[in-house]
Amino acid sequence: MVEERVLVQIASYNTNLQGERGLPQDLVDWLAPTLRVSSFLARDQRTPDIVAVGFQELLPLHLGLSGLSKPVIESRNSLILSEIQEHAPNKENYSLIAKVGNVGVALFVYARDDGIARRVCDVQTQWTGCGPVYMGNKGAVGVRFRVPGADGGLGEVYTFICAHLVAHTRYLEWRKRNFHYIVSNLLFPPLPGATSKGPTTMYSTSHLFFFGDLNFRLALPPGSEQAANICHTLAHEDTRRMLKEYDQLTIERDVKRSIFAGLREGEFWKFKCSYKYKLGQADRYDLKRMPAWTDRIMYTTYSDPPDTTAESNIDNILYTSIPSYTTSDHKPIVSLLLLPPPQPSTTPIPLLRLPPHYVPVPDRLATVKKYIGRTLDRLIGYIWWIFTLVGAGSAILGIGNFIVGLGIWSWFKSKVQGTSA
Repeated sequence: MVEERVLVQIASYNTNLQGERGLPQDLVDWLAPTLRVSSFLARDQRTPDIVAVGFQELLPLHLGLSGLSKPVIESRNSLILSEIQEHAPNKENYSLIAKVGNVGVALFVYARDDGIARRVCDVQTQWTGCGPVYMGNKGAVGVRFRVPGADGGLGEVYTFICAHLVAHTRYLEWRKRNFHYIVSNLLFPPLPGATSKGPTTMYSTSHLFFFGDLNFRLALPPGSEQAANICHTLAHEDTRRMLKEYDQLTIERDVKRSIFAGLREGEFWKFKCSYKYKLGQADRYDLKRMPAWTDRIMYTTYSDPPDTTAESNIDNILYTSIPSYTTSDHKPIVSLLLLPPPQPSTTPIPLLRLPPHYVPVPDRLATVKKYIGRTLDRLIGYIWWIFTLVGAGSAILGIGNFIVGLGIWSWFKSKVQGTSA
């Protein structure tokens, strides 16, 4: 039996702390791009076998740090699932494989009921923070699962990572450290049939998808023509293509080979920079920040060659942004990926091949670090939440009210003591 190639759709969006207000009720522009491109795949319209949806800055930071994101996550799950099924061309049904969130980063993975959803097993979720003292204001979440082969073998393992790395052009080295921290600390249980019983990194998989607001910027020379006329440069694909030479992510991955070992990407310059837009505008940049492709989707599979990222056995059918979403200074992005035909089942599970110079090593203190970060998240989050509550929505006003209240209480206490004397 020859299995059909698996079609994976990945969507990512930094919603700018909007919470429930961050998405329109109709998500067809973002989550149903296969309606426009399915003719490339087959004579009949085809929906994805797997849909992964990632968010960054999902809700106000004080709520995320406090662990109060569950209502928003549940609401998003219901909305996404209903929209996927409503717009499926053949009315396919989907099921949630897993969802996971940490502070403002969240990931939802779905699969078709008539295919992978009924075969999936060994589902795992993980999270880690890589902010100051391991806090979760920056970090990553992951979902891993196995799909057994149709012939009864162990099959293949899929790993999805949604990340939010540190911002601003000048913090390139910090971003790189964020990535390496995530590799060492976002750990999963050992794979079925593996001889080693220790934790594994995201690279211990058959297929890897890494995406999110990675915050890499355009390092344009100061005073250059491209920087001075950036809006004109971004208006045309030919001139956008020239900008990839200044894209920090491309330079670090493909030239310096300092990060994202083995990961591939589609032609991101074919769509306009996903950041930074004026709120409420579909196509106007806020030039307080240099526009950049901060939001990215990367991938690799076990049959990809380890010594180059210029080619992949995954077909990138679609890679674009969605301009019509205007409540954030980011635009959501989406990619449609057609995986290579499954190999006959083997033992052990086929794994990614990495460059000889790169050997990811799990951090023995990963669990300690993540819970130190979680404890600080909750402590700071609850304090922040209380000040925001006292300040009628403003933490700064809440602090002011607290100081004023403390002063009034001290004055009142001294008056009472003076009267008693």
